[in-house]
Order: sequence, then structure tokens, then C-alpha cells
Amino acid sequence: MSAFKTLDDVDVRGKTVLVRGDLNVPVEDGRVSDTTRLDRLAPTIDEIADKGGRVVLLSHFGRPKGVTLEFSLKTIVLPALEEVLERPVAFAEDCVGPQAEAAVKALKDGQILLLENVRFHPEEEKNDPAFAKALAALGDLYVNDAFSAAHRAHASTEGITHHLPAYAGRLMQAELEALSAALEAPKRPVLAIVGGAKISTKLDLLGNLVAKVDRLVLGGGMANTFLAANAAIPADAMLLDIGPKSVANLKALLAETETVVWNGPLGVFEKRPFDAGTVAVARAAADLTQAGKLLTVAGGGDTVAALAHAGVEDRFSYISSAGGAFLEWLEGKDLPGVAALKR
Repeated sequence: MSAFKTLDDVDVRGKTVLVRGDLNVPVEDGRVSDTTRLDRLAPTIDEIADKGGRVVLLSHFGRPKGVTLEFSLKTIVLPALEEVLERPVAFAEDCVGPQAEAAVKALKDGQILLLENVRFHPEEEKNDPAFAKALAALGDLYVNDAFSAAHRAHASTEGITHHLPAYAGRLMQAELEALSAALEAPKRPVLAIVGGAKISTKLDLLGNLVAKVDRLVLGGGMANTFLAANAAIPADAMLLDIGPKSVANLKALLAETETVVWNGPLGVFEKRPFDAGTVAVARAAADLTQAGKLLTVAGGGDTVAALAHAGVEDRFSYISSAGGAFLEWLEGKDLPGVAALKR
């Protein structure tokens, strides 16, 4: 039995369901430039609406200092969300108070409402109890589908769960099940691949992984720190990628491994030919995954971009869309938004 409840454990028909999503999407030239987070949230919204629930969406967008048009969910995110869902989405100009209450009251079964940016209220990031209670008053139950915001103890991710029954949405469920399979109850041996530019940002992560995995591979800029400490890099040299021997060694390790956790590229993949190592290892891992011989879980912004560059973003077992939350999970930290679902 799961430690948290999901949509399988509740009848949403006729209920007003507060869904905490992550609509903090990238924007270029006034348009959403990557709809991945919307695409991944859609199944939860669709399921609740199709079952006759009334969906009320909560989210942050950017880091506004008070109410600013630039960070309104209405002008940029709302049209993109409607396009992804292929359904109309109503909008409320606030997330609490008379406007929000009236918009929620007007909802009918199967309809969807997006509330304005929760961060327009400073009480959100302070996890203010009164603000959390005001949010909770809008619904009958709460669904968190924003693993990417689960490392923050905010009113819409943690405080609200003190007032409503809380459930994991389908994306949250998929994230937690994938992460559990990768480190909490994995098939062994487990191999962790950790890359990226700075070792200083990943000391806690490495400290946690050393105790949990069977093999730990370091690549990217952080590997240079270890190589330099062993006098393996000439003073006038620069290492930008792993070489053919390292690729061959890694492929051999993959063939002997049951579970892979990957965070960080192995080289400067943005510049050819220094993408060769990351691409070769990623494709080898993807081939083994597709053959049913390997469980592969990856996450982190640069990691997702690197795997997309290698053309394997759909061929791993699971690629997390979360950034900071994924890293904090790798560090072994408790995530407030997840802990709240297990209460």
C-alpha cells in the first residue's frame, strides 16, 4: 500500500477539487516556449473533469513582488493551458477573496477554473495559516500535482493540507513511484551518474548517494576537481568531455546494472564535439531500458536538456520535470509538499 493517497482513493464527482499544479513555465516573446509542465499536468485535470469534478487550479508563476501584470497567469499561461487541454478554462482575478469565491461558486461539474498567481500574496511563501485556510475554504479536497514545488513549505503546498483531505495527482504519483523505484526500494546494483559544472553545489547529493548506490560515476566539470586533486590534469589543459575509454567503461557498467539514477551531463554537451560522451552513454542506457534490462530515472534542468539533445527523452523509464525538488530528493531531504500527503 502506498504511503500517500491518489485519485484512485477518492470520488471526485460533484466535488470542488483544488489542484496545485506547476504552471511556472518558460516564456519567450510573450508566449510559453515550452509546454512540458502543462502537458504533464493535463492528465490529472482531464481525469478529474471527466469524472465530474470541478477543477480549481492553483499555481505560482515567477517571483513577483506584489501584483504585477507581467506575472499574471491570465495573459500568457491561460491561453497555452486551454490549447493543451483543448477545453475552456475560466479565470478568477484573485486566488482568495470575493472574486475567487464567486468564480468557484459559478463552476459546474466537469468545468475548470484557474485562479490568479498565488504569489501575488506574500502570505503564500510565508506559509501563513490564515491564507492557507482561505485557500482551503474554496474546495472540498486538495490534489497536489506539483512535485517540482514540493521542496517548498508554502501555503498552497503544505499549509492547505492541514484543512483538507490531500491526494497526489497523477504526475506527483508518477514522480514518487519512479523515485522510490530508483533509490528507496531499487533493484540492485544501482549506478548513479552525477555530472554538472560545480561540485560545490552537489556535496550533499554525493554524500547521500554514496550510502545508497553500489557505483558512483562522476563526470562533467565536477570530475575535474577530483582529477586535478590527483594531478591528472596538466596545468595548461582543459577537459570538456569524457573520452572513448570512459564511454566504453560506462557502457560495460550499464550492462551489469539494474537501476540508474542520472543527474548532470558528462561534458559540455551544448558544444560539439564535446557532446559525444553524454550522447553515447545516454543512448546506451536508453537501449537497455527499451530492452527491459534497465530502470533509468533522470532529472535536473541540464540533464533533461542533455537527454533531449541525445534524442532519448522518451526512452528512459522516467525523466523528472522537477529541478530543485529532484535535487533535494537526491540529497535525502524531506520534501514538505510530499510529507504533507503522508499525514
